[in-house]
Amino acid sequence: MARSTEIPKNMKALVVQEGRKVLVQDHPVPEIGEEDILVKTVAVAQNPTDYKFVDSGRGKPGTVLGCDWSGHVVRVGKNVTSPKLGDHAAGFVMGGTFPDSGAFAEYVKTPAELAWVVPEGTLSHEEAATMGCAFWTAIQALYHPTRLGLVEPPEKVTEEQWVYIHGGSSSVGQFAIQLAALSGYKVVATASPRNFDLIRSLGAAAVFDYADPQVVSKVKATSRDSIRLALDTISLRESQAISAEIIARGGGKVVHILQVIPDATTRTDVERIYTLLYWALGREFSFGPGADHLVRPEDRAHMVQFLKKVPGLVKQGLIKPLPIKLWEGGLSSIPDGLQYMREGKVHAEKIVYRV
Repeated sequence: MARSTEIPKNMKALVVQEGRKVLVQDHPVPEIGEEDILVKTVAVAQNPTDYKFVDSGRGKPGTVLGCDWSGHVVRVGKNVTSPKLGDHAAGFVMGGTFPDSGAFAEYVKTPAELAWVVPEGTLSHEEAATMGCAFWTAIQALYHPTRLGLVEPPEKVTEEQWVYIHGGSSSVGQFAIQLAALSGYKVVATASPRNFDLIRSLGAAAVFDYADPQVVSKVKATSRDSIRLALDTISLRESQAISAEIIARGGGKVVHILQVIPDATTRTDVERIYTLLYWALGREFSFGPGADHLVRPEDRAHMVQFLKKVPGLVKQGLIKPLPIKLWEGGLSSIPDGLQYMREGKVHAEKIVYRV
């Protein structure tokens, strides 16, 4: 029997509708299993994947949209020892896909091992909610052994080694800079000039304008043409080309967070791979015909292991949450926030809602 406080049968949630729309409506509160927790959400954060699920038709009608959440644990499965009832927890789920998942709701269900406890006196719910999709993607891209395979904190790389991060002011980029610097790497990033100070404050040793025609030569000069590892947090054709060109002679590896565009570069000595955070959740899913994604136990195991470190990193002040744009109006205002992001108006900040 699950341990819990009093929970209603239904909740308000932003639910995917037919015709590629979303609407706040009543939705069943998810039932939890023996290894799960149920969280009463306090704040949720928005990601590009949210509106893309709606616009692409990937979002399944009748499912709850949204990935990033922070709240209080109100029910725990019988095998769960942490988080505990009443804990402030945060995490990431896959919205728009499963009937029992999705963050844009009054309650969210998750496997307990895929949530982390926010240390008391550290982050607000709004701040903790920013440490979902983007933070976890940076973890997966930088540290998973089959991605860039960097040295994980608290360990540090023992010799000078440069890492390139394209799109340093993106949500993934901001966390990737912090993490790579924490691991002892020298980080060179690109961003818009208006965000240079932000990028440096996060730990980058150097930052350049991604739109500068000389950006590749400048990065190579700064790093003495030594870069073997890169993370492309934008992953459009131009960024894929730049990221590959920045890799030193003799080759290296670039991780992209969108599908690899094969002809974006002529470099044949650069390994270019795609990483997808949803693999870390340990559930089979499909993006449509010919786009089935099987369970990847190794991705989930790696994320579970790293999440155990997160409360300590936060408590020590070693990881900063993203700058927040608090969008008033709760769940019913999320469609307006999605449209704002759709129109390309979000820059170097995370839209967060109070539930």
